[in-house]
Formats: sequence, C-alpha cells, structure tokens
Amino acid sequence: MALIFWDFFDIFSNSLLKKMNCEERPLDTKLKGDIAEQAAVLYALKQGWGVLRPVGDRLAYDLVFDIHHQLIKFQVKSAWFHEASKNYVADNRHTKTNRRTMIRETYCTSDFDFALAYIEQSDVFYIFPVEVFIGYGSEIHLVETEKRQRKPRSASYREAWRLLTAQTKEPSHFAERAI
Repeated sequence: MALIFWDFFDIFSNSLLKKMNCEERPLDTKLKGDIAEQAAVLYALKQGWGVLRPVGDRLAYDLVFDIHHQLIKFQVKSAWFHEASKNYVADNRHTKTNRRTMIRETYCTSDFDFALAYIEQSDVFYIFPVEVFIGYGSEIHLVETEKRQRKPRSASYREAWRLLTAQTKEPSHFAERAI
C-alpha cells in the first residue's frame, strides 16, 4: 500500500512541477559557492573550531574560524571540472555583479588569511595562504589524478589543514610554513 502511495506521489509531484514550470534546474555559481561554504563550516565544526559569518556579501572574505582563540579569515571558492584539461579549476579573482555588469578584480593580501578551494565531487579542500592564492594568474588548476610525472604547485595545498593550526599571530608566516 505504501509503495503504491509513493509511486502515485512521485508521478503527481513530477507532473505538478512541470505544470508549474519548476523542473529541476542546474546549480548556479551562487548555489555552488553556498555549498562550498557549508562544507567548510561543517569541517570547522567537526574540528571544534568556532565559526563566524559576516552579514551580507560585501566583504572580501566569506567565513572566519576561531582556531585556538585566533580569528582567521577565509575566502571560499568552489572548483569546477574543466573537461578539456581534465583538471578542476578555481577562479582566484573577486567577482562583483549587479544587474548590468560583472567586474572581476584581484584580491589583496589584507583581504583574508586563507582561501579554501572546494571540490564537491570528491569532498576535497585545497587550503591556500592568501599570498600563494593571489600569486596565481586568474585560475588555479587542481589536479586530482596521479597520472602526471610532476605534481603541480597546487598539490602541496591539498587538504593542508595543518597550515591553520600554526601558533603564529602574523598571517604572512602561514605561507612560509607551506613551502
């Protein structure tokens, strides 16, 4: 009986959605970014870290983690799969949009302490100190395959959460520890 109900419900809900023109839509970039931020929040909470969120999206950072009583600012990016290169790619520029234009600008070292590039398909983070993150061109290629002779520079930042637990107070020292 329950199986018949669920079949009926499934058929009814799908036809209702089509009538309302509410068919499933692909994820837009804003939603992908929200998913990446939520994954970062979940990771931080599992570590016992405090999590703060700025109100609105006018600031250059998305999250702040309280790690051992030190506040660390993060910019969170969602990586996408680039079919031609078979790599994941994260844009390392700030995108400002309004109804008519989209403006891309580079970040400054004072904007945040770390960038988190998230690959949703494999639930993997790349953790970049701000100096390293802005040192790339406009994109960072994240290679998730072992079939390369030489690993890219970004590989050393894969799941590099250890960089966050450094006992220093100066963000510039984070980049030195990564090398």
